[in-house]
Amino acid sequence: MKNGESTGGNDPPGTAHRALAFLIVSLSYLCALGAAIVAGTLLSRYSALGFLWITFIADVSAALVIFMCSILFDNISLYDPYWSVQPIALVLCWVWITPGTVTVRQVLILCCVSFWGIRLTVHWIRGWKGLNHEDWRYTQYRDKQPKLFWLIAFVGLEMMPTVLVFLGCVALYPALVINPGGIKVFDGAALLVSSGAALIELIADRQMESFLQHTPRRDALMDQGLWSLSRHPNYFGEVSFWWGLYLFALAAAPSWWWTAAGPVAITLLFLFVSIPLLEKRQIARRPRYTAYRKRVSVFIPWFPQN
Repeated sequence: MKNGESTGGNDPPGTAHRALAFLIVSLSYLCALGAAIVAGTLLSRYSALGFLWITFIADVSAALVIFMCSILFDNISLYDPYWSVQPIALVLCWVWITPGTVTVRQVLILCCVSFWGIRLTVHWIRGWKGLNHEDWRYTQYRDKQPKLFWLIAFVGLEMMPTVLVFLGCVALYPALVINPGGIKVFDGAALLVSSGAALIELIADRQMESFLQHTPRRDALMDQGLWSLSRHPNYFGEVSFWWGLYLFALAAAPSWWWTAAGPVAITLLFLFVSIPLLEKRQIARRPRYTAYRKRVSVFIPWFPQN
C-alpha cells in the first residue's frame, strides 16, 4: 500500500539527520517487537486462546507501539515499513512454535516472504528522507482533516493495514503450522506466483526510480517498460503476491479456503482506495495522464491501445 509515488514532506537538513531518523525507527521497531513478545508470552501462559489469536493480539500490540512512536515524533511514515516486516515476523514466529525439524515447505515460504519483505523495506529506506518527510497521502489528511487526523491515522493508516496484512498472512498458517510437511503441485504454483509477483514489483519500482532520477520535470509522465502495460504495475505485483501466498494454504489444507478473505480484502484496498487516490493526484499534476489512462490498462498488464 505504501509503495506508490511518495513526494510529500520536506527534505531533512542532511545525512546526520537522516541517520538519526533511522536509528529512531530501528529502536521503535525493537520496542514493538518486545511488546509483541511480552503480549504473546503472557497470553500463552494465562489464556486459553489459540495460537492464531495470540499472534494476532501480539501483532496489534506491536502496531500500537509504532503508533505511539508516530505520535511522539509526529510522523506517520514510521509505520510504513510495518507492512513489509510484519509478515516476516509472523512467518518466523509460526515456524518457531511448530514442533520438529524445519520442513522444505517452511523454508520455501520463509525465503519467499523474506525476499518480498526485505526488498520492499529497502525500497522504503531508499525513498524516506527522515522525520521531516511524510508520505504525501498523510500530508493530505493533515491538511484536509487536522482535527481528525490522528483518529484517521490510527484507524485507517495503521490499524486497518495491520489487520489486512495479518489476514493475508493467515493463509500461511496451515502451511507452516497445521501441515508443514510434504510438497505438492500447489506449493510450486504458490512459489512461482508469489516470487514472480515480487519480481514484477521490484522491476516496476526500479524503472520508476530510474525515471525520476533522470527526469527533472515534475509533470513528466512515466510510460515505459512495465508502465507502458499497466498504470500501476507495482500494485499489480503487490496484490498478486498475496494471492500467491494463498496458494500455500490450498496446498497444505484445502479446508482453509476461507483464508482467501485476506487477499480479497487487500485487492479491494488497492483497487478502490490506493489506485483511485493516486489516479486523482496524477491527473492533477500531469497533463498527459488523461491520454495515458485511455491507452494503458489501469491494473492488469496488457497491450496498450493505439
